[in-house]
Amino acid sequence: MKRPLPLTTQILIGMGLGLLIGSLINNFVIEHSFVATYVVNGVFYVLGALFINALKMLVVPLVTFSLIEGVNAIGDAGAVGRIGCKTIFWYLLTTAMAVSMALAVASVVSPGQNFEAVINHTAFTPPTAPSLNEVLINLVPGNPVKAFADGEMLQIICFALFFGIAMLKTGDTGKKMAGYVSMVNEVMMSLVSIVMRFAPLGVFCLMAKTFSEQGLTLIIPMLGYAFTVITCLLLHSIVTLNLLLYVNTRLSPWIFLRKMRPVYLFAFSTASSNATLPVTLQTVEKKLGVHTGTASFTIPLGATFNMDGTAIMQGVATVFIANVYHIPLTLEQFLTVIGMSLLASIGTAGVPGVGLIMLAMVLNQVGLPVEGIALIIGIDRLLDMMRTVINVNGDAVVTCIVSDSEKTLDKKVYHTIEGNYD
Repeated sequence: MKRPLPLTTQILIGMGLGLLIGSLINNFVIEHSFVATYVVNGVFYVLGALFINALKMLVVPLVTFSLIEGVNAIGDAGAVGRIGCKTIFWYLLTTAMAVSMALAVASVVSPGQNFEAVINHTAFTPPTAPSLNEVLINLVPGNPVKAFADGEMLQIICFALFFGIAMLKTGDTGKKMAGYVSMVNEVMMSLVSIVMRFAPLGVFCLMAKTFSEQGLTLIIPMLGYAFTVITCLLLHSIVTLNLLLYVNTRLSPWIFLRKMRPVYLFAFSTASSNATLPVTLQTVEKKLGVHTGTASFTIPLGATFNMDGTAIMQGVATVFIANVYHIPLTLEQFLTVIGMSLLASIGTAGVPGVGLIMLAMVLNQVGLPVEGIALIIGIDRLLDMMRTVINVNGDAVVTCIVSDSEKTLDKKVYHTIEGNYD
């Protein structure tokens, strides 16, 4: 009897077929044809949306119960605060390194230097970003039920932390409740495995719909910009993050990359850190040996807070738009971009359209025309898929570093190379 293909291989096949079929449809099928109406906007859209909803369905309960269990597993409110400070430090550091490297590479490559476009007719109105005061106030949910219903991740994290700490302080009652929370969390992890069985089909439909509508031809006019963004994403992921992982933990980056393959595929196909969160959480706990108490805090926080890939896009896009409009950038403006990227990653966490909001804030601060964003919107979806991979990769790297510093990383599990990673 033949063994079924590993899940990662099935997802990879689904991605490849989706990209191929989607590109063929984009090239050879007219917009209002039967295929476009009933296949692209029918079958592909419905099945892809169902898969995304199934992943999102897991996020709120998984984050809630994992975080409550994690706080109780740590067993010390002081340790929770220490882990939180370490996590935020590393997330800010990797974001600063990402945008700095992006600005340096973009300055050398100079994307947009000879770009020809009708810029007088471009228009883009960015969504309104909340003020820092509003962000800080909204961290604590005035109505926890509403926060859960709306999927406000930072508010949910805050409530779960308070609830877990309260359980620690209630003695036997808290310990008894912790047992039930642990059982629910175990069931949620099992539900993640069930949903992942449908991943190859879901990924195929998502890729087919995206490339049916976007196609690969959109990249050609923006090849310089796209090439620069992709180069920076690869450099940050393969060099910077792997170097940080090895220097701080002495863990093998090769094993890390190999075990993270399913997470990368999910992130690329969904283009959403939140939708990928259940898979990321399961992977770092079960395959990388990170303690539940650490992973349940750092991964959900990273999904809304850590934006290395988005910071890279901001750096390259700033240089690109400046070149298109023939506006030279000074050293002071480069430093402003780095600082704004750090502030924006905090101030716009969890806001829809976060990447474009952050970029609009950066452009405003350095005196570049915000309407220049309209030039890059066409290929933003395709690049968003790639930078989401870098975002979740950064989350996992920081999680391993923090867990190792707390002496809670099971290196035996991490270095286990036997068996099926998928």
